[in-house]
Amino acid sequence: MTGPAKPESLRVLYLTDVAAPRVNGVSTSIRIFRRELAALGIETPLVAPAYGREEAEPGVVRVGGRKVPLDPEDRFVSPRRLAAAARPLAFDLVHVQTPFSAHLAGRRLARERGVPLVETWHTDFEHYFEHYLSLVPAAVARRLARALARRVGRGVDRLIVPSAAIDRVLEEYEIATPRTVVPTGISPGELGAGSRERFRAAHGIPAERPVAVHVGRIAGEKNLDFLLRAADLVRRELPGFLLVVAGEGPAKPALRALAEELGLGPHLLWVGYLDRGRELADAYCAGDLFAFSSRTETQGLVLLEAMSLGVPVVALAERGTKDFLEEGRGALVPPHDERAFAEAMLRLIRDGALRARLAAEARDLASSWTAAAFARRLAAIYRELVAAGRRHGAAILSS
Repeated sequence: MTGPAKPESLRVLYLTDVAAPRVNGVSTSIRIFRRELAALGIETPLVAPAYGREEAEPGVVRVGGRKVPLDPEDRFVSPRRLAAAARPLAFDLVHVQTPFSAHLAGRRLARERGVPLVETWHTDFEHYFEHYLSLVPAAVARRLARALARRVGRGVDRLIVPSAAIDRVLEEYEIATPRTVVPTGISPGELGAGSRERFRAAHGIPAERPVAVHVGRIAGEKNLDFLLRAADLVRRELPGFLLVVAGEGPAKPALRALAEELGLGPHLLWVGYLDRGRELADAYCAGDLFAFSSRTETQGLVLLEAMSLGVPVVALAERGTKDFLEEGRGALVPPHDERAFAEAMLRLIRDGALRARLAAEARDLASSWTAAAFARRLAAIYRELVAAGRRHGAAILSS
């Protein structure tokens, strides 16, 4: 007696303008999905920029480019070079992760091969442009974001969006392309257990000192000036308070200057990028709470990572984080007001019973947002599109 037939194996070409070792939400999502899809028998050859510090990795093709002027962490690679690097590869579907060179290369390759084209809309560009095109009026930035979204939507068979909030944004943009919400999720236990004591000892932080931790890219759109001002209010009532900030990014010099202006020096510890193998979990666990003030997140994976380790959260529930952040369910969710945010942090630091209850709830919530489940959802979309394309004898690319 034979068992159920195994799903046919697929090869899905991943094309992107950004990938590890560059640290951000897009590179993290790519890394997680590629790992989870491999467990489902789906190969995901990746074509991505070269940064000059990455190790060779099976299934990854790196393409040389040049530094982006306003953000030297990023690399620009022309669509022509990305497409040329991908042509020798075999694939049944193209999945584009970014709407710039990778989008143009992906459209070209999908048409040449007659295969479906999928794209993930990772970034809230309307707010992103407000920070990175600061000389452009906000109304113009909004029009640019909408124009970019419509151009991308017209060129693909399916849009993947990481949260219901971003799906609503694209609906407002009147994007007719079929969309499916597929968050990335996390893999519980991936970071290890974490050690509060080890991190505190390594950085000379006394065991009893009240600590809030923030992990994320240090960039204008992350609203970290708000967090520093809220931290300043906390330390005025709680002189021993310390805010630990893990990450790097272009806004760090300006935020250092703001911290000096506020007199936050003894109450602020910058630790840069941390190794995911051990240091990151230790940093999360070192905090009495995880503080997060971004208003532009499409997912907020660092929130789920902190919660999976039993660290209660104080965060703004905006855009993608609304999908899982809820007052009292592993988190305190104050309004976008520095004093209210500071009061929430103070409340959590001072109330051990509340911290313990929210910590348990945070673990439960994070356990329901598993990357494996979302990868199965994405795999079903791939199989549906490939089967439809084969039935029609060609790609079903929209014009």
